[in-house]
Amino acid sequence: MKCRYCQSFESKVVDTRPADDGMSIRRRRECINCGRRFTTYERVETLPIMVIKKDGSREPFDSQKIRAGIRKACEKRHVSASDIDQIVDDIDREVNNMLEQEVESDLIGEMVMQRLKLLDEVAYVRFASVYRQFTDINTFMSEIKKLLGEKP
Repeated sequence: MKCRYCQSFESKVVDTRPADDGMSIRRRRECINCGRRFTTYERVETLPIMVIKKDGSREPFDSQKIRAGIRKACEKRHVSASDIDQIVDDIDREVNNMLEQEVESDLIGEMVMQRLKLLDEVAYVRFASVYRQFTDINTFMSEIKKLLGEKP
């Protein structure tokens, strides 16, 4: 492992433990050349998952884009960062567990909306208005009526 300070390739591992997410290993290293310490993380290599967008183009799956969309929908709402992280982690895990190399963006959007509906209805409507590209008040009202119709 290359030292981030002196660029030497000689280092020794002084501590190893699972990272907080449980999906990687955190290693504390000490450079043989300069004696400084640095941290590295080891993760299982995965095949990149491609997202097929509505226009047919493809781009790599990026859970940070999901996080950004959910954060925008939850602005000025009483939704905690841990709730958002949980949704993103759930969707990330579900997409990776599909064992598919390509996933439709529609499927990911529906996963987000399903979870937002349970978490915060205003955030759900905000996300749906962008995701479903409401073009007028009637389509917006139709979605609101569906949401209200599902309540007991």
